[in-house]
Amino acid sequence: MKKYSYLLPMTIMATVANVYGANRGSDRPNVVFIYADDIGYGDLSCNGATTIHTPHVERLAANGIRFTNAHAAAATSTPSRYAMLTGEYAWRRQGTGIAAGNAGMIIRPERYTMADLFKSVGYTTGVVGKWHLGLGDKQGTQNWNETLTPGVRDLGFDYSYIMAATGDRVPCVFVENDRVDNLDPSDPIEVSYEANFPGEPTGKEHPEMLRMHPSHGHDMTIVNGISRIGYMKGGKKALWKDEKIAETLTEKAIRFIEQQKDKPFFLYLATQDAHVPRVPGEQFAGKSGMGPRGDCLLEFDWTVGQVLDALQRLGLDENTLVILSSDNGPVVDDGYKDQAVELLGNHKPGGIYRGGKYSAYEAGTRVPCIWSWPAQIKSGQVSDALVSQIDWMATLAKVVGADIPQGAAPDSRPQLDAWTGKDKIGRETLVTQNAANNLSLLSGEWKYIRPGGGAAYEYNVNIELGNSKEPQLYNLKQDPQEKHNVATQYPEILKVMSEKLEDIVDGRYGLPLY
Repeated sequence: MKKYSYLLPMTIMATVANVYGANRGSDRPNVVFIYADDIGYGDLSCNGATTIHTPHVERLAANGIRFTNAHAAAATSTPSRYAMLTGEYAWRRQGTGIAAGNAGMIIRPERYTMADLFKSVGYTTGVVGKWHLGLGDKQGTQNWNETLTPGVRDLGFDYSYIMAATGDRVPCVFVENDRVDNLDPSDPIEVSYEANFPGEPTGKEHPEMLRMHPSHGHDMTIVNGISRIGYMKGGKKALWKDEKIAETLTEKAIRFIEQQKDKPFFLYLATQDAHVPRVPGEQFAGKSGMGPRGDCLLEFDWTVGQVLDALQRLGLDENTLVILSSDNGPVVDDGYKDQAVELLGNHKPGGIYRGGKYSAYEAGTRVPCIWSWPAQIKSGQVSDALVSQIDWMATLAKVVGADIPQGAAPDSRPQLDAWTGKDKIGRETLVTQNAANNLSLLSGEWKYIRPGGGAAYEYNVNIELGNSKEPQLYNLKQDPQEKHNVATQYPEILKVMSEKLEDIVDGRYGLPLY
């Protein structure tokens, strides 16, 4: 399928890639994203966690730059991934909220993506892991037994091995290059988010069949003794084994790296850890002392170590840019009784910050983030610069010498000096969104949360959401935990912040605002 008309003609793109390759050759870095799921700023020992030890992440941080003020674009999965891969704030587009398991493609094929950018300069592109951005044309119309079109290849990825949606939603299958992996044609898959299929047990009706019980929701089709969101029938040979998800995805990622070792590649590795349902592999089960959620943090760390070891073994570690981050902030109980709450102890998944996944407060979008590129980034750095995943696209265009077509990645800004540690300030302003699509503006030491609807507290997950009909203003330097709303004390700052946010929302902004 064709991209928008702002794309360069393919012949010109090929010429650009060839000239660039001739001029730069082997100094173009490979790029690997390791994207955690629901792992918070305080979940990793490199950020000060003392109840959990993640040595491989520490190793990555020691070899590069660790960010203390890095943000996902949103406090939930689908919009943060959309923004990261397109360079456009998700709140600008309808239909970019948390995707159902049978959602159609949320990033449309005509959209210019991160993968398109890398392909334009000759990279081989791959995505492995959690997708959660929809497949096929429209919600509920997919034929899971045929090639899914439009699919991930239409977004610029040469290779894909993905979870159809996310771990707690059906269909619980892997999709390789837009076809369900290991599907038996005599046992076709059927999926519904409207009604169950006759004779198929659900967690709500048959709790005796469960090995992990839901705490709220998640009581529909049972797969591997765990009830999910949505209804599914068939595809028994294709079903993933929850204990093997991390192992399978890590193996696929390393195989991609091995196969592409002699030419530049971009790999987006999106882990399931530590999203629910949390079913760590045998070697991690019971090892953290914090239940399955803590064990999945160890499993995530293992994945990071496996990737770093593979790069080193293949001689690629010096000139590979490895980026580690998370799609949003943490959540402890997100739908299953897995003892995450009971065994949390003194561990603080969001670090010192208020809120968590779904929230407008800092723990919703302030996430772990590391950039490591030994050939170009000085090791052992820590940066307090305000940075955002939405800028990865424009920044990486500078890294690899790509030109972003006019009209693409409208909210992404080149911030290479900040991402490499030379600029200690980063963005002047940054917009984030919470699960209710209420927006916040960060600028220097100030944070403004726009008034909006929605509950102030989500009792199922025990998280403050930050929704309020009153404006909120916090000085993050003096009050990083956002305990004191000073909107009435600083009306002039409130006015400037609110006007800046409205300028950005309305599109009346330019580079000086950033």
